[in-house]
Amino acid sequence: MCRQNLTIANIPAILWGEPSDKIMVAVHGNASNKADEPIALLAGAAVPLGYQVLSFDLPQHGDRKNEPTLCKVPNCIQDISRIMDFAAGQAGQISLFACSMGAYFSLLACRDLPVRQSLFLSPIVDMKRLIDNMMAWFDVSPERLRAEQEIALPIGQTLYWDYYCYVRDNPVTAWEAPTAILYGEADNLCEYEVITSFAQRFGCSLTVMKQGEHYFHTPVQLDFYRRWLKQHLPLAGI
Repeated sequence: MCRQNLTIANIPAILWGEPSDKIMVAVHGNASNKADEPIALLAGAAVPLGYQVLSFDLPQHGDRKNEPTLCKVPNCIQDISRIMDFAAGQAGQISLFACSMGAYFSLLACRDLPVRQSLFLSPIVDMKRLIDNMMAWFDVSPERLRAEQEIALPIGQTLYWDYYCYVRDNPVTAWEAPTAILYGEADNLCEYEVITSFAQRFGCSLTVMKQGEHYFHTPVQLDFYRRWLKQHLPLAGI
């Protein structure tokens, strides 16, 4: 498969496949990168169907781990917007793939764009709910977070007051792109009632994998993911 490394507005990126009028922009999740296995599998399934796949590193991920820019929502929205602008200059049909937190960033960055179809893997669709849960897990009150501004958690994540305020003030209120979601039954970051409510509200197709987790990584999970891609990718090209 043709694979071209490039930089778009100082963002490290990969174009998978030959030039095409169909590009699928791929947004990775937490602790991932532009060439992680779910994206490589996406490219392997999409390129034979005539797509190019455009993936890139979010701040503090992949080739950007040592950059000073933090992986906060406004920064990620700005990067996704730049990538989408580049894609729109290359192709007439733009589709979207997003995983985990990358889905939340994409839902805000792309809500007013003409996305042909979106595919979401284990999406975070309510970031405030997730942060509230994390605060409860580690007994962190909003008052304490406001006083300290940032709190490092034992799980390697850092809570930021400005991040919390942003997601509180910017819930997902609009999404028009036809969307298919793959969700793991045992997802511990986005509750079932949250994802089903989102799917019903915005008319999304929802596939639930029995015993699936938030992070699809086992051979069984990845095989399920491949079959889901095979089912839904042709629809994105209609």
